[in-house]
Amino acid sequence: MPIDRIQLSEEKLVAAIGDRWPPAEIDAAVELLSSSDGKFPSGVRKLPSDLVSAVQRERLLAAMLRAASELGYRETNVQDVIERAGVSRPTFYEHFANKEACFLAAFDATAARLRDRVGAAARKGDNLRDCLRFGLETLLHFTATEPEAARTLIVEARAASIDAVMRRDDLLDHFAVCIDDRVGEHLPNAPSYSPITAAGIVGGVEALLYSRLNKGETDDLDSLLPSMMYFLVLPFEGQEAASQELAVAAG
Repeated sequence: MPIDRIQLSEEKLVAAIGDRWPPAEIDAAVELLSSSDGKFPSGVRKLPSDLVSAVQRERLLAAMLRAASELGYRETNVQDVIERAGVSRPTFYEHFANKEACFLAAFDATAARLRDRVGAAARKGDNLRDCLRFGLETLLHFTATEPEAARTLIVEARAASIDAVMRRDDLLDHFAVCIDDRVGEHLPNAPSYSPITAAGIVGGVEALLYSRLNKGETDDLDSLLPSMMYFLVLPFEGQEAASQELAVAAG
């Protein structure tokens, strides 16, 4: 069965590697390397070597996300990654010492992207409920539109190394701190609540997404927003405010 080769757009590449190179060079690198079948094609030597290396690395990271999502981390090997990336085995080892190193790099890049997106969305809110809603909408959209990346963060990291599990825990802790910060900013006079409240909320959201990703049920994640908002708002603003989130959906 033929392997579905990774295809990277210029937009995704620029977001990942920056805009140090002219768009024409990035396009040329993508076009040449996407059909290279593990070998440097004619013309690639005319491109900056650091650009070629950056593109190859991003292809490997994207290929790891896909392989881990399709096969599971434990069943994935280096060959699975290089086949999906369309690079040679020596190229893989130029960038990563082994499968775990590639997985951790893919996790770190994906986690950073998710933190940035959710954080930027949450900061647009004028009140706590808007902050929570905008952040949660962004998380659900990410999970629905990038299920391979989401599965790596939420599902496969649990089955990988101790370092991967610790990175996953750090990511969850980050979002719990973000919730605490937004509560402190928008409800400075709110009654005190348990310091593990935000951690419990994040854990509940993560558990729900874990279940959906494991079952491949990511098509209607936006329908979960009202119920999840109820769960998020309840401990901070009470029953009435939380119920309003469900009423909005019903109405």
